[in-house]
Amino acid sequence: MLKSFSVRTRSRTQFVNITPEVEEAVAEFGLTDGAVLVYVPHTTAAVTINESADPDVVRDLNGKLSELVPSSPNYFHAEGNSDAHIKSTLVGCSETILVRDGALVFGTWQGIFFCEFDGPRTRRVVVGTL
Repeated sequence: MLKSFSVRTRSRTQFVNITPEVEEAVAEFGLTDGAVLVYVPHTTAAVTINESADPDVVRDLNGKLSELVPSSPNYFHAEGNSDAHIKSTLVGCSETILVRDGALVFGTWQGIFFCEFDGPRTRRVVVGTL
């Protein structure tokens, strides 16, 4: 089973908590035990699991990624978004999440984040059962 949904970002780099949308997909699938794959089909965006209780965590992640991979005119790629491609590669385009008793299996503070590195844009996220 597959479901996709849109994420609208408002800035060039942004982390958006998509946990509720993934939980909704699990409920629609009627999945009680198993796993889902969350996939981002974009070369300048990513998905990650990290702390969702304190917004400073994703602010720090975003800031450190921008420090490690700065926007620069010295990349070969002519579109001006090479930093976004590199960040997407570092973070990754998919996450696998276990499901038990119809709920995502997380640690206490974990959530799923769509990572925008070349926005603002409207993006697509795909959730599928495994």
